[in-house]
Order: sequence, then C-alpha cells, then structure tokens
Amino acid sequence: MSSQLIRDIQAVRERDPAARSNLEILLCYSGLHAIIAHRINHWLWQKGLCLLARWLSQVAKFFTGIEIHPGARIGDGFFIDHGMGTVIGETSEIGNNVSLFQGVTLGGTGKEQGKRHPTLADDVTVGAHAQILGSITIGKGSVVGAGAIVLDDIPEYCTVVGQKAFVVRREGERVYDFRHDRAMRAENPAIQHLLERVQYLEQQMATLRAQCQSRLANQPQEPVSSPTQTGASPGPNSET
Repeated sequence: MSSQLIRDIQAVRERDPAARSNLEILLCYSGLHAIIAHRINHWLWQKGLCLLARWLSQVAKFFTGIEIHPGARIGDGFFIDHGMGTVIGETSEIGNNVSLFQGVTLGGTGKEQGKRHPTLADDVTVGAHAQILGSITIGKGSVVGAGAIVLDDIPEYCTVVGQKAFVVRREGERVYDFRHDRAMRAENPAIQHLLERVQYLEQQMATLRAQCQSRLANQPQEPVSSPTQTGASPGPNSET
C-alpha cells in the first residue's frame, strides 16, 4: 500500500506541472484522495466486506466527486487530474501509469453479466469527458481524445477521437488528417432526412429541365411568311 501511494504521488509530480510539493499533493489533490480511498476499499472488497467497501466508496465520492467501484483493479502510478465527475465501473481494469482527466467514464453498455467494463493497458491517457463503454481494451500507450466515445478495441500506441471514436494516429504516424474545427458532429436524423429529400427533389428537377430542353430542341419550327405571301396590301410608300 505504501509503495503504491509513493508511486501515485510521483505520478502527480511527473504529469502535473502545477504540483509544487508532496505535501500540497497530499492535501489538495482530490484525485489522489480518491485513489487512496479506492486502495483501501478494494482491499476490503477482496476480503469479502463488500457492503462496507461500497459504503466507503460512496463517502469518498461525496468528498472527491470521483466514483470508483471497489471491485475495479487499478495499477500503480494512476493519476486523475481534475477528476470531478469521473466514474470507474466494477469490472474495469487499469494498468500502470494511466492518466484520466475530468469527467471520464469507464462504463458498461447495458445489463451484461461478467466482464462488462473496459480494460486500459499501461501508459494510456484519456481526455476529459471521454466515454469508454463495454468490455473493450485500450492498447498500451494509446491516447483517447477529449469527448470521444469509444465502443471498440483500440490497438497499442494509437490516438482516437470523435463520436464514435476512430483512429487518427498509429504508432506515432498520422493516419488521418484530423483537425478539431473539422470534427464530425452527430447528425440529427430528421435534418438528415430533409437533406436527402431536398437532394432527391433537386435531381428530379434537373431531369425534368433536361427533358424540356430536349423537346424544345427537337420541335420543328414553322416558316415565317412574308407580307406578299400572305396577301397583305402594300404600304403607302411602296412603288406602284
């Protein structure tokens, strides 16, 4: 327990430039407080004191704003930065040197039994408000962008973004030219239906326009008759 605490404090010092001293970290970092509480609660959970562990986890959530189920397995060097709203489910497994930011959810997708929460390998970083759902695995060294919704396994050393998340970087090499100002947005089905309807009507109008132009081009033109041919009387200035 003490070695894990030392490693968790070191993780804060390494990854947060705002940390000035170990004492400040011990007193002021709610993420560290939540981790310490979880280490205790997980030990109680393993000893069969499940109700006590669950109750103490709720007490820790009240004071830190971070909810970690006592059954979750968390490795050394775990760092939660500005962790308000972070949720870690019962069957989650987190490796060593993992970092989570505000509002991250390691959750399930329904009422599955058994392993129903994510597994994060070593050295994974998860951005603020990312949602990692289901019994999936985030590979070693991967980065999950802020706000991403991850529903599938992610290979090692990849960067994923978007809703639903997709790979933009693999083993340090960019595989997709992603920019935040061009991020994909979730589409409203009603708006999408209207857009498809407008596109269909425009295609129909273009077809009708082409047919009309074709008919006009193929229509025979009547010859223009002269005044003498029609029997019209000559004008007053005409020669007699």
